[in-house]
Amino acid sequence: MKRLLILAVAPLALAACSPTEPAAQNPPAADQTAAVVVTDAWCRATPNGARAGGCFATFTATTDDRLTGGSTPRAAQLQVHEMSMDGGMMKMGQIEGGLPLPAGQAVALAPGGNHMMLMELSQPLAEGDTVPLTLTFATAPAVTVQAPVRRVTPGGEGHHG
Repeated sequence: MKRLLILAVAPLALAACSPTEPAAQNPPAADQTAAVVVTDAWCRATPNGARAGGCFATFTATTDDRLTGGSTPRAAQLQVHEMSMDGGMMKMGQIEGGLPLPAGQAVALAPGGNHMMLMELSQPLAEGDTVPLTLTFATAPAVTVQAPVRRVTPGGEGHHG
């Protein structure tokens, strides 16, 4: 009877000592923290009387995510817009569902392409101002950045000086 008990317990003891326990070596994907790093944020200076303005930045997400929008005290709305060609005409419109941010890939919003649109500005965006942007994502927590306002040079990029 002792021998039978030892034979029955031995496999259990070996299993308990097994180094290939999946939970210990492969933590579940849910434990990964979704986050988005926002760099190089800036907004384009607007002429007096303008009711909308464009802002740009580069986004790098730790997991697949989407930029869904945001807010700023400087405008009634912050929308994510895309630029596209339709029959030789440049068109601009809000990206439904948000801008995809593939994990680990930098996604840049730049003049002439995808951008953030500030709608119903409370006042023009003047060179030298700083615009606080709180950006929202499908999964990651919101990120707030301080975007300097730059005038745009004829080449289309923001002037840094």
